[in-house]
Amino acid sequence: MSAPQRIRGVRILKAVSSPLRLQILNLFFDKGALSYTELMSNLRMNPSRDAGRFAYHLKFLLKADLIEADVEARKYLLTELGKMVIDVADKIDKKAFKTKSTLVRTSRPALEEFDANKIANSLVREAQMPVDLAQKVAKEAEKQLIHSKTKYLTAPLVREVVNAILIEKGLEEYRHKLTRLGIPVHDVMGLLESKKSSGSHEPASIQELAGRAIFREYALLNIFPRDISDAHLSGALHVNGLSSWILKPSEVSHDLRFFIEKGLDLERTDPLKPLFPPPQDLESALDLAFNVCLHSAKEIEKSQTLAYFNVFLAPFAAGTESVKMKNALRFFIRNLAQHVDVSLGLELSLPDFLAKKPAFGPDGKRLGSYSDFAEKIQLLASLLLELFAEESERKPLTKPSLIVNIRQESLADERAKALLLKAIGLAAERGIPYFANVTQKNHKYSIFSSTASRLDVDPNGDWETDTLRTGCLGIVSLNLPRIAYESGKEKTKFIETLKERIEMSDRALEIKHRTLKNHGKKLLPFLMQGGDGDRYFRLENCSRMVNLVGLKEAAEVFTEQSITDEKASNFATELVDNVAAYIHKISRRRGKQLSPAIMPSFQASERLAQADIERYGIAKVKFSGTREKPVYSTFEGFPALGDKLPSGYLDFETKIAAAQDGGSMTAIDLCESKHDPSELAALKDQLVQSHVSFWTYDRKMTYCVNCRNTWFGLLRKCPSCGAVGTLTFFDKLAAT
Repeated sequence: MSAPQRIRGVRILKAVSSPLRLQILNLFFDKGALSYTELMSNLRMNPSRDAGRFAYHLKFLLKADLIEADVEARKYLLTELGKMVIDVADKIDKKAFKTKSTLVRTSRPALEEFDANKIANSLVREAQMPVDLAQKVAKEAEKQLIHSKTKYLTAPLVREVVNAILIEKGLEEYRHKLTRLGIPVHDVMGLLESKKSSGSHEPASIQELAGRAIFREYALLNIFPRDISDAHLSGALHVNGLSSWILKPSEVSHDLRFFIEKGLDLERTDPLKPLFPPPQDLESALDLAFNVCLHSAKEIEKSQTLAYFNVFLAPFAAGTESVKMKNALRFFIRNLAQHVDVSLGLELSLPDFLAKKPAFGPDGKRLGSYSDFAEKIQLLASLLLELFAEESERKPLTKPSLIVNIRQESLADERAKALLLKAIGLAAERGIPYFANVTQKNHKYSIFSSTASRLDVDPNGDWETDTLRTGCLGIVSLNLPRIAYESGKEKTKFIETLKERIEMSDRALEIKHRTLKNHGKKLLPFLMQGGDGDRYFRLENCSRMVNLVGLKEAAEVFTEQSITDEKASNFATELVDNVAAYIHKISRRRGKQLSPAIMPSFQASERLAQADIERYGIAKVKFSGTREKPVYSTFEGFPALGDKLPSGYLDFETKIAAAQDGGSMTAIDLCESKHDPSELAALKDQLVQSHVSFWTYDRKMTYCVNCRNTWFGLLRKCPSCGAVGTLTFFDKLAAT
């Protein structure tokens, strides 16, 4: 080493030998370029008293080439040599004061020696932070962690410290990107305890709940814009199925003919040799239908519907004895109940308008038309109704659901009328079937799911592409009472806020559509099977729902009158008309199937009501349910009183019909009384004539595991054996 180099090295060492000069270098590293005045201020020096001493030290650093002056900006900053000196000083500090390496428990999982460079690299990689800034933040984090008294470090702790530094420095944009997704230890313990108390010990279900929590956080932090996330969190709206919003569509309406004709290739390796070839008989056709439901359940958030179930299976029932048919159907239903997780509806038609459509039979071959199998179509429906009655004799059968279509032809055909009465008898005893009114010409081709959503045919569309192999993309529920509270009874403000929330819902649904369109092949391999431009699931034809929660409560809050009062009823009508008009305007403008709906959504109605109670107080908030379990209305319900509808019910239903394009539900509560099926049939006639689109005869029941008996109503004690802790409650509307 030459003499000049040695002299320069001595000058550098002498420069950093002063604590004040080293402090100045660290200030430049942490804060970047600083002016003379800013430096003195950060060092807490008095300009009049300490100017000479400060100038001496600053000049020393300049001569050592550790800092340089930016003449134009009139500021000083570190040189590359200065940065190197800071780095060396840090290494010396670690060697001198750290007796042993600090280990970190990483998320891989593994134990690694602490290294600030890894923090900087993570900031650059995950938060897209500039390298210089990342190094400064990492250095500050290192200081805090090394000088803390913690016994060991974990990756979450390191991230928490870094996030705190980012907040302190006003770098919230980077903190947002760096946020770690997960749930607190306390919440995990809560999941374990809740499963123990409920008698369930399934690790997979606990893992699923934890995974859902993570994806909810991810959607709110990284998928939605800030206004949508805030609206959901505050209870202004509710994104249904938030945890799977970017992963799955909400519902699917199946077309079994697709698989009956082509078979089922679960591995999607060779379409010419499918794993399940086209079925040969009823048993293999039901086996194929079961596998369709089983594999679709993994890619659907809420429900799936087997449309025209008895119609599409009728060709396979030809030549089969009734006893054998019934046994095959029983095995199929039990398999569905045990293995398919999402809600499932079997749609029955009695008879069906598909009579002239080509029928697909064994080996996927065409066998005339479905009119040739009219007798088998009705026989299958009859056997299914018998099976549901038998299977629910002791314990209610909650899955799959039965959806009975009532067509104009059904009201004229004697055998069909007998089947309808049979279905109503099953409803009187167990409250099982749902009934879909498709007697009107404009709803002839409509498909209903067990959640009450409806797929309609576009006026210029094709009924098959609009209602089969498609479904409901997603549902956003609007908190209408919240808008009433926020508007201060100003109608103009109410309507403006309402439109803003509808726009927000539309944007949330568009985000879901865009994500599934871009990643659907990977996320939905079963639903997106097929080729040559003909994939099974028609994502583009999916409906999008804006569900109106608390319509009645909103009208009562705004008018301070009961919904039975004309003023409140008229306001509800005006509200509905505005919603329908604005949603249809958006649909026309953007070419989307956006629809208003008033459908059961217990989670949304309970959560939104609770959010308003927390914000405004229980005394101010109008709600349904009880004080212990407040909810907002999401469907129309009334108790069954003989064979007549309640006075005024149909008038209100007619007024709000515009808000039910996407779906609605009427629940006739059978309470704890026995009912004559003929009286319920008379109610059915009135509902059909009044164009009520979808209803069920609701039956709440209690099942005792101990003595295996079922009782009407929700009981606290078994009337037979006196057991208390062995009771299971069944309320299908609360489960939606």
